[in-house]
Amino acid sequence: MTHRFPLRVYYEDTDMGGIVYHANYLKFIERARSAWVRDLGIDQNAMRERDGVIFAVRRIEADYLGPAKFDDSLEVETRTMQVTGARLVMEQVVMRGATRLFQALVTVVCVNEAGQPARLPANIRLQLH
Repeated sequence: MTHRFPLRVYYEDTDMGGIVYHANYLKFIERARSAWVRDLGIDQNAMRERDGVIFAVRRIEADYLGPAKFDDSLEVETRTMQVTGARLVMEQVVMRGATRLFQALVTVVCVNEAGQPARLPANIRLQLH
């Protein structure tokens, strides 16, 4: 399953040359992950309150392939690559039409209130398989 998240590049996303500032791609893919989780019906506030765990990014492996520019219409594609009891690995790609501009392999884990590693809740693991 691929989740698609549309977005527009605003002036605030760019550097002096009108090119998307590199760190903003991480914001774009974060927004897409949040929308994806919400669209799956996972309430992250309830997960924190009920299960005592939250999602945390453990690792991001990113490749910048081409520039996005002010006012571009982009789409972030998110797809699950691996789900285990302790982590979720997904690929996220930022596209402008058929052109791949940015890609990342993102590893997400759960941590408890003390910041210690925790298992992904079983109901979430089942949804992601």
